[in-house]
Amino acid sequence: MISPTAVLAFVAFTAAAANLSAQDRSYGRSVVSTKDGIVASSYVQASQAGARVLERGGSAIDAGIAANAVLGVAEPMMNGMGGDLFAIYWDAKTGKLYGLNASGWAPQELTIEHLKGKGVTEMPQAGIDSATVSGAVDGWTKLHDRFGKLPWRDLFQSAIFYADSGYPVPEMIHDYWHGSSSGLMQNQESRRVFLPGGAAPETGQIFRNPDLAQALTRVANEGESAFYKGTIAQAILKTSAELGGTMSAADLAQYSAEWVEPISTRYRDWTVYELPPNGDGMAALEMLNIMEQFQPDPGGPDSAAELHTRIEAMKLAYADVKAYNGDPRFGKIPVQQLLSKEFAAKRASQIDPARANCAVAPGALSGSDTTYLSVVDRDGNILSLIQSNYSAFGSGVTVQGMGFVLHNRGGLFSLNPGSPNALAGRKRPFHTIIPAFMERGDQHIGFGIMGGMNQPLAHAQFVSNVVDYKMNIQAALEEPRFTVNAKLGCNIVIESRVTPASIEQLAKMGHILELRKEYSTTMGRGQAVLHDTAAKVNYGASDPRADGAAVPESPHKSESIP
Repeated sequence: MISPTAVLAFVAFTAAAANLSAQDRSYGRSVVSTKDGIVASSYVQASQAGARVLERGGSAIDAGIAANAVLGVAEPMMNGMGGDLFAIYWDAKTGKLYGLNASGWAPQELTIEHLKGKGVTEMPQAGIDSATVSGAVDGWTKLHDRFGKLPWRDLFQSAIFYADSGYPVPEMIHDYWHGSSSGLMQNQESRRVFLPGGAAPETGQIFRNPDLAQALTRVANEGESAFYKGTIAQAILKTSAELGGTMSAADLAQYSAEWVEPISTRYRDWTVYELPPNGDGMAALEMLNIMEQFQPDPGGPDSAAELHTRIEAMKLAYADVKAYNGDPRFGKIPVQQLLSKEFAAKRASQIDPARANCAVAPGALSGSDTTYLSVVDRDGNILSLIQSNYSAFGSGVTVQGMGFVLHNRGGLFSLNPGSPNALAGRKRPFHTIIPAFMERGDQHIGFGIMGGMNQPLAHAQFVSNVVDYKMNIQAALEEPRFTVNAKLGCNIVIESRVTPASIEQLAKMGHILELRKEYSTTMGRGQAVLHDTAAKVNYGASDPRADGAAVPESPHKSESIP
């Protein structure tokens, strides 16, 4: 029997908890807050490198490039010079958004006919024929030319240091590395560079990559020409030729990233922005439009009803994007129709609130492994940047003497000539990596959550957590998430922090759930920054599903304590 004293103590405890929510909460880390800039990334030293650039008066773009370069050293399976890049930049002074698509195109001679002549019937997911031109270095260049403040070469010094001197391998990166060992064994140069002693480095083991240090030094000293026309380009062409690839000097030299206009939707009272196709951002926006047709469930974001709505909205949006997305330079992509509220209402009407749909068709129309970082500088400018090799270590092909792998984004092309994403020379493949931005009044948030096809649904979950459930950006990142399952249909992967009652109810609805640990990298690894224009305060958040942190710059001399 519970004593009256115990009851009174419990009532007092719950009352105190209600008044001290920050001390009794469902998330682990506090939001980082400062009047100065913040860099949030999946590797602490990368965030520190970016913060040091901010301290020297660098812009959000400068800091982002510096952090990204370090990530390419420390997370070589995720990203690097051999990958692609997308970015959204918000200029605090003008309130204008800029989008950059630095995804590479297929070599001119990499065609459906070429692969069929080799007896290939499905798009290769590894090897030289899965590699398209790498857009990251040109992306860095275009961002820096337009918004950079510090000298170009200064941005790469931390990355060069870590590549040359080495760094202790973080625990989660070790797990990815170890899981990729068999693929790396297939390429002699990959074995030499990334499997020292014949095995993936252990957690805490010092890993050095002097070849990459030299390649980064060339880019720092010579600019992007070193990569697309100079010594690095020659090494890429030599590597491709020896493996029977189709990459030509013209494919590299003529490549250029593209400034694009972000696309958006209004979700409740917030505006959410993504980048247009060939990226996957419109899937996140369509999913939000469908979710908006329903009221947030009072039971919270991990209630069975709320999760069911999100899961079913995801299936509808993904079916549409798979059917209609591609490179807009090769055909019209129906973005406006897919993002209309009328179309969302029609799609939402197909959701049965009591039953999972295991076979979702695309709507009728008229007519990965990745790294993400976000930066806010002392002026409030925000960079939302995502950069990727796609699969772990990309194509598995390491450029001879350069210490980095070529990505395998070409693996996302279709060999069906009737698909909007059909392989063609100088065409960009469908892309899963998406940076994002959202704003309402004085609140401006740059955010992203990496992880292949996980990204749009993770974005929508984050937005809903902020908008519908009034979470701060750290809590919104940490909230339990679900993601897609390779088996598709009603199969869903979900974190075990979701309540047992919700798990049981979802199963009764027909969802087939695969439970993962409390904080699973399968759900993606996110970062976020927020600038409050009224208070002139910046906030940063970093996902505990990664090895990183949101790191603020140190105060300026004028603000230092005497």
